[in-house]
Amino acid sequence: MKFIVQWNGLPTAEGSVIERFMKTGGQTPDGVKLLGRWHAIGGLHGFAVVEAEDTRGISALALEWGDLLTMSIFPAMTDEDLGAALAKHQATHQQ
Repeated sequence: MKFIVQWNGLPTAEGSVIERFMKTGGQTPDGVKLLGRWHAIGGLHGFAVVEAEDTRGISALALEWGDLLTMSIFPAMTDEDLGAALAKHQATHQQ
């Protein structure tokens, strides 16, 4: 399953975030595959798209950075998956 991970950090956490990221390379925990990550210019804001079989790795990711960043994590769908869900919805509600 894919997840969208958004984060925000306070300016007071900048030094600690930089230090941790440089030390770890921002590696994801076991069970979480990083599909892409983007960072805002000039701030501690960004988002990533990750893939995981279950929420255990996602929880580990949130806990690893939770002391420095606020994170929002949402299940994500591709256009194809959404299209299939919408087609099914339309079919069941047009009868």
